Amino acid sequence: MSDILEAFRDHVVIVGGGLAGMMTALQLAPQPVLIVSRGKLAGGSSSVLAQGGIAAALADDDSPSLHLQDTLRAGDGLCDEAVARSILADAGQAVAALERAGVSFDRDADGRFAFGLEAAHQRRRIIHARGDGTGAAITQAMAVTVSTRSSISLLEGCEATAVLTSDGAVSGLQILGPAGAAVIPTSRIVLATGGVGGLYEATTNPLASIGQAIAMAARAGAVLADLEFVQFHPTALACSRRPMPLVSEAVRGEGAILINDLGDRFMVGVDGEELAPRDVVSRAIAEQFAQGRRVFLDARSALGIGFAARFPTIHRLCHEAGIDPARAPIPVRPAAHYHMGGVATDICGRSSVKGLWVVGEAAATGLHGANRLASNSLLEAAVMGLRAADDISGTRPRHVSPGDFMTGACAADAGAVRAIVSRQLGVIRERCGLQSAIASLLPLARSAGASRDPALTALLIAVSALLREESRGAHARSDFPEKREKAERSFLTLEEGLARADTLVDNFARSA
Repeated sequence: MSDILEAFRDHVVIVGGGLAGMMTALQLAPQPVLIVSRGKLAGGSSSVLAQGGIAAALADDDSPSLHLQDTLRAGDGLCDEAVARSILADAGQAVAALERAGVSFDRDADGRFAFGLEAAHQRRRIIHARGDGTGAAITQAMAVTVSTRSSISLLEGCEATAVLTSDGAVSGLQILGPAGAAVIPTSRIVLATGGVGGLYEATTNPLASIGQAIAMAARAGAVLADLEFVQFHPTALACSRRPMPLVSEAVRGEGAILINDLGDRFMVGVDGEELAPRDVVSRAIAEQFAQGRRVFLDARSALGIGFAARFPTIHRLCHEAGIDPARAPIPVRPAAHYHMGGVATDICGRSSVKGLWVVGEAAATGLHGANRLASNSLLEAAVMGLRAADDISGTRPRHVSPGDFMTGACAADAGAVRAIVSRQLGVIRERCGLQSAIASLLPLARSAGASRDPALTALLIAVSALLREESRGAHARSDFPEKREKAERSFLTLEEGLARADTLVDNFARSA
């Protein structure tokens, strides 16, 4: 039987130590908060790897309405416009909160924010910290501030394995740590575990980002949304390192061009060219690969010897791979980067399960639609962390009894699903591949092994991808290349997803 950690009863329990989780914790002070983190605080999150920065319409020639236009255009008809307008309007508040948390953003000689340009933005509105090391700079500064707050406790090296419920409401969190399984009795949980990139072989995410929030929330009864929309960053550094180093969009924003191994610029004639939305660029690169070509990002003319000063992190990563970007083009390829889908939440981060909030990449607020605009992710994480904290502050802890919990919990391992997901749920999908993925993933999702939760998350993504018979944003179907006239978000529960999968597998077996 798992131990009951009574010392943390009535604490707000936050699962995840990235930007969204830490922002929520800091905003909740002085309420007692427990952060459960699989690794060292901030060390294993996607936030720490972020290079692009934070999109914020704070320049004199910019406005939230222009930022909204760009967000809606990138979202390809699926953004919740009211949600997007609300989140983008709070950019200034989020940046101010980050500065209070110790973050120092890059500024020009006059002391103003040094704004960068990224794909599909019509203005320079990306603010950075330490150049292309923004994610690391933000999370490191926040981690220092978190460590000074006496109201915030940490459980590092522990993995959350289940959200426990009683009568449809949160009653506890089951975790697995060095001493074994334990249960934290709480009526208020915030999931901030990041995305699903670790389900793929080629990813820019930490390999531990395997959709834990989706699996735990689904098993707790939460509604999920837009799961089929997985964004592939078009320019990951093509090398053996995992996670794959990111070659930020900002490099293209400074004039770098995409070429194939024949030296041809294949984005010429495409609306936006190299700065087209990520889904467009990723598919264009995938088409080059299908023709047997290799793809490179050429910054020699645009940046030359100035590359190292402007992009020190990328310069170091390139040199570690044996590439000098001032003298040679950088080999790139698409890699799983961001999940627009997740646990469906409202504008305050509430899920459909009482007592369960979800923030950051794990949530589906409706901001991103079918394709996320560059650098909107850190902005959303900060804004929604603040909002969830304010919403939680208006609640009181309920006395709970954790009730039933899993006795055979084990650490999640996505090793058994990566090949399936990478092969069938990539940049371009089609019916037969999706059906094959579902048939392979269903028994794993129902197993009691380490692949159980990663397989469930992948299964629900595959079901959602099969049900969307169109190509929109980051979801491309070779068998349904056109876009439907009416854009509709997708919603799914665990029960519905498993029922669809069972029907499909039964039909497949009968026709075999």
